[in-house]
Amino acid sequence: MLMTDPATEPHAATEPDAVTIDPDAPQYNATLVRRIDQHESLAYVWVRFDGEPTPFEPGQYMTIGVFADGKLTQRPYSVASDPRVARTEGYEFYLRLVQGGTFTPLLWTLPVGHRMRMIGPKGKFVLEPGDDRMHVFISSGTGNAPFVSMMRAQLAAGTPRRAVFLNGVSHVRDLGYVDLIEGWHASGEYPVTFIPTISRPLLSENAGWTGRTGRVESIVGPVVAELGLDPADTVAYLCGNPDMILSAEQTLLGLGFPEDAVKKELYWPKGKEPRGVAGAADAAVVATENADQ
Repeated sequence: MLMTDPATEPHAATEPDAVTIDPDAPQYNATLVRRIDQHESLAYVWVRFDGEPTPFEPGQYMTIGVFADGKLTQRPYSVASDPRVARTEGYEFYLRLVQGGTFTPLLWTLPVGHRMRMIGPKGKFVLEPGDDRMHVFISSGTGNAPFVSMMRAQLAAGTPRRAVFLNGVSHVRDLGYVDLIEGWHASGEYPVTFIPTISRPLLSENAGWTGRTGRVESIVGPVVAELGLDPADTVAYLCGNPDMILSAEQTLLGLGFPEDAVKKELYWPKGKEPRGVAGAADAAVVATENADQ
């Protein structure tokens, strides 16, 4: 996968017009310490607290932001890193630049070393302790981040759990963490089967793709059948686009999965619920500008 180092290669022009970002607001308590671009609109970024790190559980999210024109602009994002490296490496986030968004166009202009504000963690989308069932991680876009954190932490603890990892994107170049997950599988270091899918296979930029096609929710049923997954011995975690989650959830319940074996983290902007959503008050909701997550 092509990645560029922002220290040596310029970014696309994304700087918002007539916005001044405060370089050292007194509320800042963290620093942007590293960034790797997957391409012009996807990046891995690391933010580290100035002092001692705040403990978090894999699957939880932190809120990061900056002051722009005197106003704090911030968004919550799931952490992708292992909690054990928070002190040395910081908190890793996998982010998409949203053209016309509120926060990411500001973030994309920040140089490494820029000060930021970070608070958290929050969220209950975490692994159950001592769960030896098969884990099915289902994600769209950058919704794969919390699962990467979970797997990194389990691996570091020496307790990797059997897993099937589904991730759906529109374009091949949008698949994140491919080398990491496929490397775990190839080495046997982590018992994971990685199944990516591309929803727009006929586009020229996806030419040559020979893997699964269709939206990730459309392959859930076939994957469960092909792998012979037993609903009584499997737990599913869903993260990403809320419409995907609701559809995948209905598929899993229809296959006999108990309701408490389907765990979800829904992302949508406040006031913009997904189509056909029911029981939204009972869902885990994170306000974010990244509708493709």
